Amino acid sequence: MTISKFKQLRRCYGFDEVAIVPGDITVNPDQINIDFKIENFTFSIPIIASAMDAVTDVSFAILMSKLGGLAVLNLEGIQTRYDNPEEILAEIARAPDAEVTPRLQKIYSQPIKENLIGERIQAIKRSGAVCAVSVAPANTKRLAPIAAEAKADIFVVQSTVTTARHISKSYRGLIFPELLKSIPLPIIVGNCVSYSACLELMRTGISGVLVGVGPGAACTTREVLGVGVPQITATIDCAAARDEYLNESGRYVPIITDGGFRKGGDVCKAFAAGADAVMIGSVFAQAKEAPGLGYHWGMSHPHPALPRGTRIKVGTTSPLEQILFGPTSVTDGSQNFVGALRTAMGTCGALTIQEMHQVEMVIAPAITTEGKWWQLSQS
Repeated sequence: MTISKFKQLRRCYGFDEVAIVPGDITVNPDQINIDFKIENFTFSIPIIASAMDAVTDVSFAILMSKLGGLAVLNLEGIQTRYDNPEEILAEIARAPDAEVTPRLQKIYSQPIKENLIGERIQAIKRSGAVCAVSVAPANTKRLAPIAAEAKADIFVVQSTVTTARHISKSYRGLIFPELLKSIPLPIIVGNCVSYSACLELMRTGISGVLVGVGPGAACTTREVLGVGVPQITATIDCAAARDEYLNESGRYVPIITDGGFRKGGDVCKAFAAGADAVMIGSVFAQAKEAPGLGYHWGMSHPHPALPRGTRIKVGTTSPLEQILFGPTSVTDGSQNFVGALRTAMGTCGALTIQEMHQVEMVIAPAITTEGKWWQLSQS
């Protein structure tokens, strides 16, 4: 008797399960171009700090811009709900583990103050930094005009999962072509993990796509909802959508792999899988300049009914510049991410990020353990 299959599962891969194959030629790292572009903005490093309250405040956004990257300010977070955000951040850091979730739910129940949106954006702009801001789809129609009027440079629409089509009985969903007409800013949308969802988002005319559901260190979406795709597979699938959209439209829409990064090797693998840039949260929460005071929490942690994040203690390790550029004082790959990327690309003979997309990758679950008995036994 032949039994038909109800579902066919495919194998998917995360950072620890793959490796990059060295190239047939090598290139000096200092000859490599790692520029990242969003419309008319060009960044000298393809690294973005996430729109999380423990990572990005006004000062951090300014510093990240000065170092050549981009940081995204959460317009629905503590910076726009409180006149005294430093005091609130310190309160979160002091909260006992057993009390932190209800404490966060109470803190984030305060209303967003629209005047603070303009003040925070203007503070970033006055420094000469590029200002990127983030909102959830549900608040986009209300807050996008305020951000545009305050002269934000890049607008990010972000939630755990964002699609080009949303069905609701209670309101008319967010229509991205209409949003593009209403505000004169490049719009990045996220998050997604599939070829079809990514392609549909690109066809709306947006300027970039965030890739990743649930991999972040402070995110519990995968445990709470069971939803997500490992980052290497998600990036490869969305890169295929980007290339398909380029073929059909002539527009190149970059993809940004968002979340799950711990070390330089993870960053390098994301680019080999097809990323144009990466978005990092928990590693940057460890920077001395980060506002979270050694703690980090997920954007969905304060949800009033179904939290999908947790507060984690990440500690404070080093200045942001050292995390990005070194010199590294550790041997585990958690510092000098830019140096790691340049060296990996040089090892593969890739002169540009686009050439890095073409390097060979292999399935290699033993890549971090093979021959490492002494390191593992002493850890």
